[in-house]
Amino acid sequence: MTSLATSINLQIVGLALGTLGWILCIISMGQVQWRVWHTSNTTIISSGIAWVGIWKVCFNSHSKISRDLRIMFCHRFRFNDAFIPQEISVAQVLLLAATVLGALGKAFTVFALRNIYMGILLKTQTISFFLAGGILKIFAGVCVLIPVTWNCYSVAYNCAIPFPPSFYMPSSPEAQEVGAAIPVGIVSVILLLMSGTFSLSYKHPVMPDVTVLSDNRLELHERKLENSYKINIVSQ
Repeated sequence: MTSLATSINLQIVGLALGTLGWILCIISMGQVQWRVWHTSNTTIISSGIAWVGIWKVCFNSHSKISRDLRIMFCHRFRFNDAFIPQEISVAQVLLLAATVLGALGKAFTVFALRNIYMGILLKTQTISFFLAGGILKIFAGVCVLIPVTWNCYSVAYNCAIPFPPSFYMPSSPEAQEVGAAIPVGIVSVILLLMSGTFSLSYKHPVMPDVTVLSDNRLELHERKLENSYKINIVSQ
C-alpha cells in the first residue's frame, strides 16, 4: 500500500493541474474578450472598442441613453446565425466538448487514485482508469487549442465578420488585437496536456508476492521446529 501511494505523486500533481486547466477552459469559454475590435466610428460604439466573443459581441455606448450615462450593449449569437465565421462556430462546439472531456478525464483519474488509496489492488483497472483519464484530458486540451490558434490567426490577419445592422457593429475593424480570453485558453491547453501526460506516465509498481513470502516463512519456521526436536532427542 505504501509503495503504491508513493508511486502516484506525479498523478496527484497532474490531477491538480488538470482541474486548474479545466476551470480556465470554462473561464475562457465564458469571456467575451476573445477579439478586441478598434473602430473610429464612435457614433454608437462610444469608446471605439468592441469585444467579440464566441457567444456574444459587446460594446460601450451612451448615444442610446444619454451622454452622461454609459451602458454596455451585448448581442448574443445563435447557432443558426449565418454570419458567424467558422472559427467562432467551431470554438462554440469544441470548447463545450473540452468541458465535458475534461470533466470525464478528471473523474477517471479520481477513480484510479481512489483504488490505490483504498488498497484495491486491481492493476488492470487502475491502469485503465489512468489511461482513459489521460487520453480524455489530452483530447480536451486539443479541443481548446484549435479555436485558440484559429482565432489568433483571424486576429493576425484582421479578418472581418459581416454583422447584421441590428448589431450596430462594423463589418470590419480598423484594427483588432487578442483579447484576454485567448491567453487564458493557452494556459488551459498547457495545463490539460501536462495533466494528461502525467496520467499516461503511471506505472504500476511491482509488488512482492505475499503468498510466496508467507509460505517461505512457514517452511523456515517448520525447519526450526524440526531441528529443535532433533536436538532434544539427542540430548535425551
